[in-house]
Amino acid sequence: MTWTPGELAPAPGAAPMSRMLAAQAAAELKLVLRNGEQVLLSLVIPLGLLVVLVTVPFIPVDEGSRADFFVPGVLALAVMSTAFTGQAIGVGFERQYGVLKRLGATPLPRSVLLLGKTLAVLAVELLQVTLLCLTGLALGWEPRGSVLAVIALVVLGTAAFSGLGLLLGGTLSGLTTLAAANLLWFVLLVLGGVLFPVSRFGAAEPVLSLLPTAALSHGLREVLVDAALPLRDLAALAVWAVLSLAAASRLFRWE
Repeated sequence: MTWTPGELAPAPGAAPMSRMLAAQAAAELKLVLRNGEQVLLSLVIPLGLLVVLVTVPFIPVDEGSRADFFVPGVLALAVMSTAFTGQAIGVGFERQYGVLKRLGATPLPRSVLLLGKTLAVLAVELLQVTLLCLTGLALGWEPRGSVLAVIALVVLGTAAFSGLGLLLGGTLSGLTTLAAANLLWFVLLVLGGVLFPVSRFGAAEPVLSLLPTAALSHGLREVLVDAALPLRDLAALAVWAVLSLAAASRLFRWE
C-alpha cells in the first residue's frame, strides 16, 4: 500500500472545546453511576425519605397536604445531595489519589473539567426528579405552577451547589472533605427548609432563608403549591451560583 505525500501529516493540538466537554461529561456520568455510595446518596436516600415523610406523620405540617410540602423539599435535598455532597466527596478523593493531577497535565482546561462535572450532575438529577415526581404522584401529590419556573430553580440550584461542592472538594483533602460535606448535608437538611419551614426558627429566619437549600425548597413550594413566581428565591440562587462557581474556578487545585 502506498500513501500520497501529506496524507498522513500529523495534526497536533488539543481537541475542540465542545468535544472535550462532551467526552468529559460522559466520563463523569459513568463514574457517578458506577459508584454505589453516590447512587445511594443521590437516589435511594431521597426516595426513602420522601415515602417516610409523607406516610408517617411524625413531623407536623402547618397547612396543605404532606405530599405538597415534602415533595418540593425532598427535590431540593436531592439536588443538594448530588450537586454538593456527592460531588465534593468525589472531587476530594480524586485530588487525593492524584487523578486530577494527571488531568492537569493534559490540555483539558479547568473550566471544561468543572463544567463537565456539572453536566453529569444535571443528568443524574434528571433521573432523580423523574423518580421523585412519580413517587410523589403515587402518594397523592398534586403539582401546580410553571414547569419553566421549576426548571430555572433546579438549574440555578444545581449551579450553586455544584460550585460549592467543587470549591470544597477542590481545596480540602479527601477525608476532610468527606467529614465537612456530610456535616453540611445534615445541617442544611435540618436548617434549610427541607423538613421544617424556616419560619419555625424565629429570629434566624432572615438568615436561614438566604441559604441555597432554603431558597430552592421554598422556591419549589411557591411554584408547585401556590403557582407563584419566586423571584426572590431565583435571585438568591443566581447569586450563590455566580459566587460559588467563580470561587471554585479561581481556587480549585489539581492536587
